[in-house]
Amino acid sequence: MRCAGRLVVIKGAGDLATGCAWRLRQSGFYALMTELPQPLVIRRTVAFAEAVYAGSMVVEGVEAVLAENTENALQLLKTGRIPVLVDPQAAVVSQIKPVAFIDAVMAKRNTGTKINDAPLVVGLGPGFTAGVDVHAVVETKRGHNLGRVLYQGETAPDTGVPGEIMGFAAERLLRAPADGVIEPWRNIGDPVKKGETIVFVGGIPVQAKVSGVVRGMIRAGVWASAGMKIGDIDPRGIKEYCCSISDKALAVGGGVLEAVCGYYFGKGQKRN
Repeated sequence: MRCAGRLVVIKGAGDLATGCAWRLRQSGFYALMTELPQPLVIRRTVAFAEAVYAGSMVVEGVEAVLAENTENALQLLKTGRIPVLVDPQAAVVSQIKPVAFIDAVMAKRNTGTKINDAPLVVGLGPGFTAGVDVHAVVETKRGHNLGRVLYQGETAPDTGVPGEIMGFAAERLLRAPADGVIEPWRNIGDPVKKGETIVFVGGIPVQAKVSGVVRGMIRAGVWASAGMKIGDIDPRGIKEYCCSISDKALAVGGGVLEAVCGYYFGKGQKRN
């Protein structure tokens, strides 16, 4: 197929992975994404993972479509759309042999990716070592090095604390207080005040710790385990930010694009 030489497989289709796929597609590459049967995505309005539930998802003018199988995914690529394949282990990589494989599940650990999975293998964030289990890693921690590509070593370790926005960090997050089914009380984009109930988990209310807008919320009906991140509040209070790719996702996507272009246009010579 004509796109074979520019085909990139991305494991995961959350908001950061979507930023990567969007930037690759805008730059002339073809992206195929893999996901879980029931994605646990927070920023659903800017995540191609939503195609698993809805059949299709458009983010900033680019459409992703749920693929029935590998053959259907390859056909969708020819139409300019991004196929999302339910394939938790990204087994499709060994079948179609892409030029690059991006592990973007953000598990904070390597869940099985190997440096010989593709000619170029890139990992996002903590859990990967460039030169050992991947060829390159992209920094995902907010700050001076966000989006930087490393060809040796590791990114900053996971602290468990999100980057600050207007001085708020951990306060922005909504976490499940116990195991249970998600029952949202507010929708993505809704303005909220500190102390308001935003969501119920197994009947237990979860309140906002900061005022702003609901930027992310796991889909209703999903089962959450205690302590799991289920939503976040943006203290800037700008509703439009909920429907556009974030600065972080664009920066990380830019790092992935740099690594892929460096390999592709370098005729297979990975940078040192």
